[in-house]
Amino acid sequence: MIYLFATTLLWAFSFSLIGVYLAGQVDAWFSVLMRVALAMLIFLPFLKFRTVSKSLAIKLMAVGAVQLGLMYGFYYHSFLFLTVPEVLLFTVMTPLIVTLLNDALDKRFNPWFFMVAAIATLGAITIRYDGLSSDFIIGFFIVQGANLCFASGQVFYKRIMAKQQNLSQHTVFGYFFIGAFIVAVVSFLLLGDISKLPQTNLQWGILSYLGVVASGLGYFAWNKGATLVNVGALAVMNNLLIPAGILVNVLIWNRDADIVRLSIGSGIILLALLINQKFFPRNRSESTNMK
Repeated sequence: MIYLFATTLLWAFSFSLIGVYLAGQVDAWFSVLMRVALAMLIFLPFLKFRTVSKSLAIKLMAVGAVQLGLMYGFYYHSFLFLTVPEVLLFTVMTPLIVTLLNDALDKRFNPWFFMVAAIATLGAITIRYDGLSSDFIIGFFIVQGANLCFASGQVFYKRIMAKQQNLSQHTVFGYFFIGAFIVAVVSFLLLGDISKLPQTNLQWGILSYLGVVASGLGYFAWNKGATLVNVGALAVMNNLLIPAGILVNVLIWNRDADIVRLSIGSGIILLALLINQKFFPRNRSESTNMK
């Protein structure tokens, strides 16, 4: 769980950094390409090409292509249609997608994990529902594309690595970023706008931070954490990012926030996490959810 909490705090800065300094100013596909390329460079030295099966390498590349490459494409473009609060609001569906997708793969329905995810979603909606812009429909579907990519990547990575108990994850995680890098390169070549490259040292610095720290270290810690908890906890942690992101926005960028709703919504999300941890301990639930 510590990996997920640490990454949540790390990622809490990303929403505001992108929304304030990059969205509409720097080409979205270039931002994706730079983040993925920097993250990939961190893990390439650790890759074990000869000792890893081609099957595993291809699976991890596919997960990276979806969870990071395609997700970032949806995610960055959503800021062109939505405000930062609206993007945060529309991410509340992620935990439900996590639980439903996992149940679909197991060919059964786990009502308890779904209940926990639904409680976490209610908490997130309590925090962020404060009205929507007139063009929210397009933005809504773009964010749902990002949610689907992010959720499916977590679920499939968790299931793939469950079969690799004796494998150090940092020695294969580079394949994850290689898959994302392929998607980012192709997308930038086809859809990128070279007239909207970063213009200031601040923008370059933010992209470097997002690539090395938020993407490189962040995704490794998050996906590793996903392998150590049950699906219910993973679903809840997906929405804990919302109050964390708002808190960072308030403390650093001085944006207005309803502290009462923030407190109530955060309490509901933490309640969902406590329910999951008390009634569905990892070793019990993992035996029924992982194959």
